[in-house]
Amino acid sequence: MAALRYAGLDDTDSEDELPPGWEERTTKDGWVYFANHTEEKTQWEHPKTGKRKRVAGDLPYGWEQETDENGQVFFVDHINKRTTYLDPRLAFTVDDNPKKPPTRQKYDGNTTAMEILQGRDFTGKVVIVTGANSGIGFETAKSFALHGAQVILACRNMARANEAVSRILQEWHKAKVEAMTLDLASLRSVQNFAEVFKSKNMFLHVLVCNAAVYALPWSLTKDHLETTFQVNHLGHFYLVQLLQDVLCRSAPARVVVVSSESHRFTDINDSSGKLDLSLLSPSKEEYWAMLAYNRSKLCNILFSNELHCRLSPHGVTSNAVHPGNMMYSSIHHNWWVYTLLFTLARPFTKSMNDVFFAFFGRQWPGIWHHTRNRCFSGHRLTGRIVLEPRRYTEFPANTWQAIKHGCVCRG
Repeated sequence: MAALRYAGLDDTDSEDELPPGWEERTTKDGWVYFANHTEEKTQWEHPKTGKRKRVAGDLPYGWEQETDENGQVFFVDHINKRTTYLDPRLAFTVDDNPKKPPTRQKYDGNTTAMEILQGRDFTGKVVIVTGANSGIGFETAKSFALHGAQVILACRNMARANEAVSRILQEWHKAKVEAMTLDLASLRSVQNFAEVFKSKNMFLHVLVCNAAVYALPWSLTKDHLETTFQVNHLGHFYLVQLLQDVLCRSAPARVVVVSSESHRFTDINDSSGKLDLSLLSPSKEEYWAMLAYNRSKLCNILFSNELHCRLSPHGVTSNAVHPGNMMYSSIHHNWWVYTLLFTLARPFTKSMNDVFFAFFGRQWPGIWHHTRNRCFSGHRLTGRIVLEPRRYTEFPANTWQAIKHGCVCRG
């Protein structure tokens, strides 16, 4: 009662009195959790009633929510010039005991990023998202930033990246976001990005390899590689290699590679069934934009699987995700036919927020490892393996060091 009296809320007839040694606290999102100081543990359920609770309504006039250096939420009463770790709305909490869904599926196609991260506090976590100035990358970066993470938007176009940073800061002026230059079409740029990031002496808890190009006409990068292959796959491959030591030092950490269901519609084997690496960076005569994109997405999955095998013993997990069929984004702008197709299909697609659960489950750090696919009849979420990696078991083992060596030489 003393704490409530200090917060100006001593007039309460709450029937949920806590046992000795327990304390009621709230998260940044307004969810109530209970701290047992005797056993030094926390839990979401009330120790007596077993109910989950959340605070209702906005903070009283003159109050503001802050976070201390340890990530603990506290409250400032500007009128009376005092602070407290007790949420002044705790006397007016409401029970939150949703009915169990009729199926095993907890989240579906209508789930948003904010709902997935409800009650999560990523304060102290460092996240890098490539291609974060628009689309899936922007929604991912924004969602992390609004939940306390320090987010780096790794983009080629700095003008658009800085605009994206401003949009996030408009939603929450205390968000920790910054933009850094990263051009995946240049291995030298990838190397420079990694060097600058390492010079900051920061941890790296999440690396989202999201940037991609689609339906480009044939062209070669400065590194003399086909552009779609380098931007969608090889640039990210090199980036992970350069930041691997930081990821391991930051464990538990994870790498998320945005792939696509279109990886099914291609092959990297020749007519005899053997791997043909020349297909990855084809000549102009052998190039087809859609096929190049599909192959790059297949490489994403193979890379993610092998990366997980190599780094999971060190506390770094890797997951490849399929964000959604006909997902609307700016990736289609290179040909008017694709633009028309995406425009016509847009009313039937999911928003960018809807794909967030495909990236990160609710628990930290324990999540599944395999490719996640989010689309089937009814737009419900399913977790099924969408690749038979046994077809390409020799690909990662035989080419990992060769591609890594090639990156270093060209970079």
